[in-house]
Amino acid sequence: MQSGFSIRIAGTCPVRPQILPQDPAWIGISLSRICRGVRLLVWEALVLANGQLAELRDRRRTACHVRQIAMYVCHVALRVPMADIADACGRDRSTVSHACHVTEDRRDDPLFDAFIACVERMALAAFGRQEGFEHD
Repeated sequence: MQSGFSIRIAGTCPVRPQILPQDPAWIGISLSRICRGVRLLVWEALVLANGQLAELRDRRRTACHVRQIAMYVCHVALRVPMADIADACGRDRSTVSHACHVTEDRRDDPLFDAFIACVERMALAAFGRQEGFEHD
């Protein structure tokens, strides 16, 4: 499926945290701020990977992809339930589910998979895993 969204990555992310923080930095931070932080992290990583982002006409599509990736990373890497992500992002749970499915399907592309793996590692380094939540 051609989405108009491309990622050109020379290699994988060099940052590989070996130890996750026992006392995550996110304690005391609202879930909506964590989700916004992950979305900003995805956006900045995309800028680094692509250089300059898409033209104005493609920005809406790019913003949608960034939001989908951020929802996926919050759910998979940080283990936040979809319903909580939906509440934090002001979306419906089915939207989060769709974002996770779309992102997972796109991971068949090795470059996209490397990009997502890098973003997951950065999100874990920044926020740690959310404890007390069950993964859907």
